[in-house]
Amino acid sequence: MSDINWQERLSPGVNAIAPSGIRKFFDIAAQMKDVISLGVGEPDFVTPWSIRESCVYGLEQGHTSYTANRGMPELREEIAKHFQRRYDLTYDSNTDVLVTVGVSEALDIAMRAVVAPGDEVLIPEPCYVSYQACATLAGGVPVSVAAKIENEFRITPAELEPYVTERTKVLLIGYPNNPTGAIMTRDDLLALADFAKKHDLIVISDEIYGELTYGGEEHVCFATLPGMQERTILLNGFSKAYAMTGWRIGYALSNPTIIAAMTKIHQYTMLCAPITAQMAAVEALRHGEKYMKKMVAEYDRRRHLIYDGFIKMGLECFEPKGAFYIFPNIAATGYTSDEFAEELLKAEHVALVPGSAFGACGEGHVRCSYATSVDKISQALVRIENFIRHHKKR
Repeated sequence: MSDINWQERLSPGVNAIAPSGIRKFFDIAAQMKDVISLGVGEPDFVTPWSIRESCVYGLEQGHTSYTANRGMPELREEIAKHFQRRYDLTYDSNTDVLVTVGVSEALDIAMRAVVAPGDEVLIPEPCYVSYQACATLAGGVPVSVAAKIENEFRITPAELEPYVTERTKVLLIGYPNNPTGAIMTRDDLLALADFAKKHDLIVISDEIYGELTYGGEEHVCFATLPGMQERTILLNGFSKAYAMTGWRIGYALSNPTIIAAMTKIHQYTMLCAPITAQMAAVEALRHGEKYMKKMVAEYDRRRHLIYDGFIKMGLECFEPKGAFYIFPNIAATGYTSDEFAEELLKAEHVALVPGSAFGACGEGHVRCSYATSVDKISQALVRIENFIRHHKKR
C-alpha cells in the first residue's frame, strides 16, 4: 500500500464538501428487500410516449451528432416561446438561452461564471444539497440563512440582511422548494427583488419545480419582477414536470454577457447536451403540457394523502404548496434526523432522507417524496406510524 497521503493532494474545494446526504440511505436500501422509497426526487411516471417517440424517430433518421454548444436552435426557440407565452418574458434565443446537461450543470456553471474566489453566496436553507457544494467548488463562500417553519419556510429580507457583507455577490433561491415544498408569493419575491437591488446582487433562481404547484397557487417566475430579468440567472429544465430525469436536459436564461460566460465553461466541459434529449425536449414543449397537467393532478392527490397521514400521526407538518416533497418534524420521537432515517429503514424498510442533509436548520425533520404510487405511500405511512408507536425514544 502506498504511503502517499492522497487526501492531501486533492483539491481543497473537493475536500471541503461532504458526499450527498441524499444518497447515503439509498445505498443501504439497495441491498435490502421490500423497501419502500420516499427518498429520491424522481417522478415514478415514465416519460410520455410522444416525447420518447421523438427520440426514437431522431435515432432512426440518424440524428446522432453534436449540436451547437448553446443547444439546437429549435429547442432554444421553443424555450424562448415558452417563457413569452407563460410569463410574458422576452428572451433572445440566440443570445439569452443556454441548453445544459440537466439543471445541475446549469447551476454549476452559473456559479463558476459569476463567483470569484472569496465571493459570498447567500443560500436560504433548507435547500437542495448541491447549492453549497457548487458555491464552494466555484471558489465562493456559501452563507447559509435559515428559513423558519413558522413562516412556511419562506425567506425574508430581514432574515438575510444580517448576513450581507462587502463580499456578498449572489443570492441563490429555489422555489418551489426542495425539500420543504414551500413556495414564495409575489409579495414575498418582490421584497427579495428590492433586497437584491439594494445590495446589487446577482440572483440565481432555480425554478425546476415551477410547474408543480397546488391548491390554486401559481408559480411566480423571479425574472418577471420589476428590474429582475437582467440580474437574474433563471434555471429550469425537463426532469420534474415532464418525467425526464434520465434525459439530463436543462437550461439557463439570463442576459447575453452572463450566458456567453456560462457557454465558455459549457463548451470546454460538456460541449453540448445530447442531441436525442434535445429533440425530446422540443416535443415536450410543443405537445407535452397535457401530460404534465395529468401528472401534477396525480401529485396533488398524493400530496393530500401523505399530509393527512402525517397529521394523523401527530407529527408537526407544513402543508407543501409545490414540488413533490413533504418535510415533517420528527423531533417529538426523540431521534435526530439521521437516527430516525436509519432506524426506520432497519425496522420498517422505509427509505427517506434526514432533514440535516439539506442544511443545519433541517435537523429534526425528514424529507419524504410523494412522487411514488398511492399504494406505496399508503403502505409507507402504515410502517412509519408503526415505527413511531413501537420505537419512540424515551
